[in-house]
Amino acid sequence: MNAKTLYLLVGATAIALAAAFWITSANAPVREESAKDTFLMPGLREELNAVDAFTIKGAGGKTLLELRRSGAEWRVAQRANYPADVGKLREYLFKLADAKVLDAKTSNPQRYAELGVEDPIDPQAKSLLVALGGVHDQPNLIVGLYNGQGEGGTFVRREGEKQSVLASGNLLVEKDPATWIRHELIDIDAAKIREVRLTDLDGKVVRIHKERASDANFMLADLPKGREPASESIANGLGVGLSNLRADDVVSTHDVVVPDKVYKVRYVDFDGTIIDVIAWDVDGKPHVQFVASNDVQQIDADIVAAQAREKSAYGAAVATAKLKVVESKGDDAAIAKAEADVPKPASVLDADKDRADRLAIANKTVESLNKKLGGWTYIVPEYVFSNFHKRIDDLLKPLEVQSAADAKGGKPTAPILPSARQP
Repeated sequence: MNAKTLYLLVGATAIALAAAFWITSANAPVREESAKDTFLMPGLREELNAVDAFTIKGAGGKTLLELRRSGAEWRVAQRANYPADVGKLREYLFKLADAKVLDAKTSNPQRYAELGVEDPIDPQAKSLLVALGGVHDQPNLIVGLYNGQGEGGTFVRREGEKQSVLASGNLLVEKDPATWIRHELIDIDAAKIREVRLTDLDGKVVRIHKERASDANFMLADLPKGREPASESIANGLGVGLSNLRADDVVSTHDVVVPDKVYKVRYVDFDGTIIDVIAWDVDGKPHVQFVASNDVQQIDADIVAAQAREKSAYGAAVATAKLKVVESKGDDAAIAKAEADVPKPASVLDADKDRADRLAIANKTVESLNKKLGGWTYIVPEYVFSNFHKRIDDLLKPLEVQSAADAKGGKPTAPILPSARQP
């Protein structure tokens, strides 16, 4: 063999060895030293504002949740495009963006299920696939089990890669669409409520009211003869029905059949806003709907009273200003200037326009509430539902009934307790 042939054989062998090394390295598990402390999804933090879709798929590749951005809002596709909880979504996206690789794990498909990172296309898969829309070069993420063995973190695998890894943080994701809706509905403090009227399934009414917003307690109206409230504050619980009210779930009203008999509640606040609620129970799940309107008579009366107060206050201010000029021996010009310097309220400048402006504010409040709440039926917690179906006996002291034996000196019978609500 001549020297030239020998050199060719050596060169070919070197190339073959290099290729074999590259192939082996490419398919080998990522070494802990190279994987540790690298971002799980590099560059995602810089692209967070571009994310416009968030999808979760489960076993068999079934789409379990789809959130899509619509203008400034996010909506839940599985809930008829009801607004999503943006804070919850933002929190999870930041977790993804900040997650780092803690360790390299198995690249053997037969062991994926041990970490929960098997391909979700498998009908028996326990993993979830998280996909983001609107971003570039970001892989879908197969989210597996949380690592409860000391160091924490979550087992994940980037779709299309054999290598699974342990990533920092809790990246477990909730798949139930109900957990992703915007839960806050309405928040009207009981101090703003003037009257609450509850109508039971049988048409019986319970009414509570306040004379002034500053009153400490609601008063029970139309007390039965000889009966007393259980306490001075017993009615206050009915006034908080619209305070920090949240929903567990939501359904489009188009997909709901309202029963013939429902609980009805009317809340009237001191500004004249009315919130009508209907409520009913379906298989242990309380359903409610809301409609807002205005108490036109109350609003008109309030406007008239407010304008009269402002006119009186303006007149008093003018009189005081003139008096000061007179006392200082000012002339007519100084008196006129003093009057002109007193600011005129809108109700004095143009009473009709002022009234229209006040009505517009009241109407805007109602329109905003109906835009937010209208067209939806909410599933609410039982403690919320309980505020919508009280009976008068629930709020009164027990009525002790004496039997014939009592009259003869026998033992008194037990008191009649407040009636339970109808199912």
